[in-house]
Amino acid sequence: MIPERFADVLRAPEVRASLLPEDGPFPNNPDLPLLVYAHVLQDGVSARADVFEEVFRAHAWRGSWRDGIFSYHHYHSTTHEVLGVARGRATVRLGGPSGLRVDASAGDVLILPAGVAHKNEGASRDVLVVGAYPEGRDWDLRTGEPGDRPEADRTIEAVPRPARDPVYGEEGPLLDRWADASSS
Repeated sequence: MIPERFADVLRAPEVRASLLPEDGPFPNNPDLPLLVYAHVLQDGVSARADVFEEVFRAHAWRGSWRDGIFSYHHYHSTTHEVLGVARGRATVRLGGPSGLRVDASAGDVLILPAGVAHKNEGASRDVLVVGAYPEGRDWDLRTGEPGDRPEADRTIEAVPRPARDPVYGEEGPLLDRWADASSS
């Protein structure tokens, strides 16, 4: 599962998958589960942000950025998103106000299907997140405003599934978990 090119920096993840129901104005994704990969980086890996950017880019997840996570609920209807925690820790609410709370720390990766709301509910001062999108797709920013839906729902449904897992490439857990979603 670990691409040979990255065998010295990656380890097999602990994968958690959660299909999040809609939460008021936040559609989430009715078909694709949110994925959390815990501890994907080997101990002692330095320059984690550089490593995440290189790994994501190698698997065609582009348009990368470095920052934190917005402190308000928002989602993207035009693309999926990967978030790699390069430094520090953050508590992230996923799926809207009633959603799942995840404590993410350096070395963790969150893969958000189009439509999944996310919000920073607290982070260490040094938190640094690297984000990217499959094939560098353009992203929008939706905050659950009246009138966003049903247009956003149609847009989410039309977002293509990525050809590769952002961390593990052509044999990553995303491909299996999202393929399973389409067959259920």
